[in-house]
Amino acid sequence: MKVVFLLHNAYGVGGTIRTTFNLAAALADRHDVRVVSMTRHREAPRFAVDPRIALVPLVDTRVGSADTGDPLLAEPARDFPEADRRHHQYTRLHDVRVEGYLRGCDADVVIGTRPGINVYLARFGPRRALRIAQEHLRHDAHSKRLRAELARHYRELDAVVTTTEADAAVYRTRMPLPGVRVLAVPNIVPAPESPPSDGSAKVVAAAGRLVPGKRFDLLVEAFSAVAAQHPEWKLRIYGGGPAKAGLQDMIDGLGLGEHVRLMGVRSPIEAEFAKASLVASASDAESFGMTLVEAMRCGVPVVSTDCPLGPAEIIRDGHDGRLVPRGDGHALAKALVELIEDAPLRRKMGAAARESAHRYDPDPIVRRHEDLFAELGATRRTRAWRRRAGALRRRCRSRAGAARRGVRRGARAARARLRPTRPA
Repeated sequence: MKVVFLLHNAYGVGGTIRTTFNLAAALADRHDVRVVSMTRHREAPRFAVDPRIALVPLVDTRVGSADTGDPLLAEPARDFPEADRRHHQYTRLHDVRVEGYLRGCDADVVIGTRPGINVYLARFGPRRALRIAQEHLRHDAHSKRLRAELARHYRELDAVVTTTEADAAVYRTRMPLPGVRVLAVPNIVPAPESPPSDGSAKVVAAAGRLVPGKRFDLLVEAFSAVAAQHPEWKLRIYGGGPAKAGLQDMIDGLGLGEHVRLMGVRSPIEAEFAKASLVASASDAESFGMTLVEAMRCGVPVVSTDCPLGPAEIIRDGHDGRLVPRGDGHALAKALVELIEDAPLRRKMGAAARESAHRYDPDPIVRRHEDLFAELGATRRTRAWRRRAGALRRRCRSRAGAARRGVRRGARAARARLRPTRPA
């Protein structure tokens, strides 16, 4: 089977890129797999790419490339939806190249990995192929305008795959898609090469993009209470992003320079997690929670906010980690202190975390995708009928609505005609 993944930029760094390469490599054991990158901005990808995977860039933006002289590169995209936050990174050249590639694609399965790319897939993807939209962001993270556009285009696809059951339920409720299979399949998180943590280091680690939604400010605030009770413990925060300067100012302002350090980007992160005894996450929302699983893979229990949507599906509170209320710095600090002060419990949770993380091994996740491919292939006709029936219902509702509006306009006009006029 030929499987194609469509990525925004396979040469960059990010969770979607990493998880796509993980799944592509696992599928490559039994299938012909290629990854198509909308853009190429550097010579080689930052993540290691399995040599069995063909990497196909569509638009080369490196200095000196032929594409930089193409006038279409200076025109904004028309087919990539404006409501997608990446629209400014797409051009008319991307539209043309993507359409050309997809119309000539001989794949059996084509998988898009972000909303705007999924719109490309719905519009131009080969009808003979199974067309699957992966959603690495939450439904509620999309703007109302983007959700409306996705609802229109996702009806043309075979499946929408989210990373959590909770998000799949949201899509089924708020974005009805007749004939489209909506389900959750978690990300693959391979076993790390480094040995697991022994739980003895007096280090709490955290990782992620330094942006407001990850709430590293809340974590730093909570750790000030931890450091007051256990000054020998340190917090190491891994990642980069626009909130870095503000976080450093906060650390300095709280006098935590000896206790909290911004470590910058590390990849792979597992080697750093293995040097810690706890991992903390204070996010307001997570579409999945990749770093939580990566920490668990290293035998490190995670203390996380119980935010939508991923943590509660990954962590079993009190068994392999702790969940605390979102936005509650006091509860976060208390949970960290409890595990700092109870080394046997910390190690027990770490062992349980490592065992629990086997749910994200490649083999079971690949089987779920292969089962999905088989199911979608077997139900093509049934789903096509449901799609046509859904389209007919939408047209009927639209016509009925137009008729009701026409009746109301007519009634208003009639009342206006009957209204007596005042004498001059």
